[in-house]
Amino acid sequence: MHRIITPLFIACTLAAAGPARAAPPPTLQAAVAAYERGDLAGARVALERLSKAGVPGADYNLAVMHLRGELPRASVQEGQRLMTRAAERGFVTAMFTLGQMFENGDTGRADLVAANRWYLRAAEAGSADAQVAIGTAHYLGRGATKDLAEAARWFREAAKGGDVGAQYLLASMYESGEGLEQDLRLARYWYDVAARNGDEAAPGKVKELDDRLGAKPT
Repeated sequence: MHRIITPLFIACTLAAAGPARAAPPPTLQAAVAAYERGDLAGARVALERLSKAGVPGADYNLAVMHLRGELPRASVQEGQRLMTRAAERGFVTAMFTLGQMFENGDTGRADLVAANRWYLRAAEAGSADAQVAIGTAHYLGRGATKDLAEAARWFREAAKGGDVGAQYLLASMYESGEGLEQDLRLARYWYDVAARNGDEAAPGKVKELDDRLGAKPT
């Protein structure tokens, strides 16, 4: 069974509340700092307090600790419950991680339909990783309808968000006319963006399209 290895994620802090004499509550940053210095017990106590106070980032981090087996009586089921609660409270990283969990079968049998539901929610919330995932699902017809136009739409969103793989994929779809109208100039544009962002194959595609378009490199 695959295990989630997503790192702990600092998202927010919980402001101090109550009488001035009360001990200030822990912050999510402090909990993560405890985790990073190896104080798993201290991290757990702080995260559990924050989780009870309704901080979705704490739910997410506790879920990760359960999934990594780093807590007493660690439980994949409890990890999934906490991850789901964080996602339902709008924590985008939790939405994407749930998609991974369902895709990989981390909590049992793989469920691509459920994975894509969470990928879609995360994609709509702006996650470039999730946009690539749901675009790929539509491109391959894997747990979703095969729909090249929809795939291109999500690859475009991820490409605009800076995902290099999506930039290259979108360029190739413009080049071939898959899912959208063929446009070699837009293909060249996105290959060039991918090249500038470090894709190793993209510079060759830029040169190839320059030759085909009869254009001077820019």
